Amino acid sequence: MLNTSVAIALSGLSFMMTIIWGEPLIRLLKAWRIGKVVSEDGPDKHTIKTGTPTMGGFMILIPVTVLTILFNAVSIFGFNLLGRSILLPLFTMWAYAVLGMIDDWEGIRGPRRGLGMRARVKFGIQVIFALAIAFALRDILDVPQLIWFTADEPLGLGALYIPIAVFIIVGMSNAINFTDGLDGLAGLISATAFAAYGFVAIIQGQVFLARFCFSLVGALFGFLWFNVHPAKLFMGDTGSLALGATLGVIALMTGQWLIIPIMAVIPVSEALSVIIQVLYFKATDGERFFRMAPLHHHFELLGWSETQVVQRFWLISLVFTMLGVALVLAE
Repeated sequence: MLNTSVAIALSGLSFMMTIIWGEPLIRLLKAWRIGKVVSEDGPDKHTIKTGTPTMGGFMILIPVTVLTILFNAVSIFGFNLLGRSILLPLFTMWAYAVLGMIDDWEGIRGPRRGLGMRARVKFGIQVIFALAIAFALRDILDVPQLIWFTADEPLGLGALYIPIAVFIIVGMSNAINFTDGLDGLAGLISATAFAAYGFVAIIQGQVFLARFCFSLVGALFGFLWFNVHPAKLFMGDTGSLALGATLGVIALMTGQWLIIPIMAVIPVSEALSVIIQVLYFKATDGERFFRMAPLHHHFELLGWSETQVVQRFWLISLVFTMLGVALVLAE
């Protein structure tokens, strides 16, 4: 009970910190003219969002980082609030945030305005980061490599663990990035997934990891204060790449990565919709499987409002995360 209480308290503290510094950050981004350049490939009605401040991922990163560093440096009321194991997801978050920041900047001020970094360059850097993180998970933290539903002990994967971990980290980083296309969508979906994995960590006794998850949940809710429709701020790749990679690392740290398609059903579906669209387009010489990819744009073109898409996708996400937690409880 104490562990859950501390986790919720950290979530509340992170939320308040994010709310407090949200407006100053937005004013700073406006002063520096760091505004969204809407892609011409998206729905026409999204052009109204041009100029909205982006790189809002920093609104999430700063409170979580401050809490993590402070509570790793001090002991409060005789016990440690956070442990050193969460320094790896914190490092992951910042590594991918810096990559996302460069991508955002390239899309705003760089020679590839409106496009950002070249996809293969960004992907290559993501893989390099993920390789280093995967080895750290296996050789330094010695995390459970796979928790199987019917097994009494975690299973070892040997040499397979590294490519699987890289795939999950890079895959989730891009999946959340694809999800970040509507006001509030990526933030709501990410908060739900982190909360679910926070409960999984509590169930498994990974107290420090649970507290880190809930500090992220609080910061995401604070970010959503400014990001719900009509958004005053976008997280950009600075936030989406970082959140996705961090979610992948947390899933790997719990050993419960098999259920990540359930816990993150919307981001996984968004990523699959892009893959299906590209493959179908190439196989049929220009025909489209969806009206537009990622998936949320398909439903927009079917006539759903932006708010309807976000709310319905979040309800689906909530149901699936409850199913994922139930599977863990049933083990």
